[in-house]
Amino acid sequence: MRHRVVIIGAGFGGIRVARGLQGADVDVTLVDAHNFHTFQPLLYQVATAGLDTDDIAYPIRGIFRRSPVAVRVARVTAIDIEQRIVSTDRGEPLAYDTLVVAAGTVSHDFGIDGVAEHALPLKSVSDAVAIRNHLLDRFESAAIDGMQPGRLDVVICGGGPTGVEMAGGLRELYDRVLEHDYPELPVAEARITVVEMDDQVLPGFADHLRDRAAATLRHRSVDVVTGVAVGQVDAGVVELDDGRRLAADTVVWAAGVRAAPVAELLGIELGRQGRIVVGPDLSVPGHPELFAIGDIAIDPDHPLPQVAQPAIQGGRHVAAQIRRRLDGRDTEPFEYTDKGSMATIGRNEAVTEFPNGWTLAGRFGWLAWLGLHLVYLMGFRNRLNVLVNWAWNYLTYDRASRLLAPSDDD
Repeated sequence: MRHRVVIIGAGFGGIRVARGLQGADVDVTLVDAHNFHTFQPLLYQVATAGLDTDDIAYPIRGIFRRSPVAVRVARVTAIDIEQRIVSTDRGEPLAYDTLVVAAGTVSHDFGIDGVAEHALPLKSVSDAVAIRNHLLDRFESAAIDGMQPGRLDVVICGGGPTGVEMAGGLRELYDRVLEHDYPELPVAEARITVVEMDDQVLPGFADHLRDRAAATLRHRSVDVVTGVAVGQVDAGVVELDDGRRLAADTVVWAAGVRAAPVAELLGIELGRQGRIVVGPDLSVPGHPELFAIGDIAIDPDHPLPQVAQPAIQGGRHVAAQIRRRLDGRDTEPFEYTDKGSMATIGRNEAVTEFPNGWTLAGRFGWLAWLGLHLVYLMGFRNRLNVLVNWAWNYLTYDRASRLLAPSDDD
């Protein structure tokens, strides 16, 4: 019987594992709740009408069209690590010899009152479309019923790369597009606020880049509130720990994540944020047949940032370790190569930090950001579509994807 590998999650890590096993003497099954891979770094552009969903999502079966990888679109409902069986809500249970968990993360509200009910997360394509629909609906309501306090205002909870990029994209959407679409509304008076509990936005970046990002946001009329946490979220208002209340009909939650619920199905002790604890080779201690990679995994001795590169490199590493075991060799420890960090604050402005300490900012940082995201985007058609959309947006200040997408009830 051929060695059976089941991979849970078709994100950056899961895709790299499956690709790395092509040509090996194994049967690979890739399981995901959706039939597409999502390029998460550009979700905010869908939310701000710069791109459409099919620009950043690519069919999984298309990725493996010329590969023997089996794809199952289903949700994992149970994992028996003793019997080595994965159960899903569609199809027969999947038996495995090696299991790779690469299911990523979901939004985490840290138990803060009202976040689940009144804030909008940004972790999936459906989240991005929900934010875009909500924003456009606020404008349509204001155009019909008149302005109310906070009707067009937005509070973004979290000043990491997602929050900063979302704020920059929203400001451009408001100033360059919606102000002309709705001349009867005082769009210029709408407030966009970023709230970050750290003393500055973009924690983890060099201090001068953090200062530049904050200064750029403020220059572009984005309010930046730092050094204070969100205490509570109610309908139309965000209350901060220091007592301040920010009126806003739209609250975007970009403040934190936790491991996807599939981690709890393993029945093992988990680390912080519910992440799967792994050893140096990315396998679970005591279960050498079980690997975890990307955001859902954590090595307590060498914690890695929850960004794309650890998942990509981890996926390649795990594929190589499976091959080594098939050859009767011992596994090797994972060595992560830091390729730097970057965040864009909108047109002609981004900050980039390389592992050797070099930094880029402004137009050069922005061009580096554009190029890197095009390189890692899945599929030639998607790359071409995104490039054309970016060029069109840059030259015309237009956002062609500002459509109120119909919901399932429409």
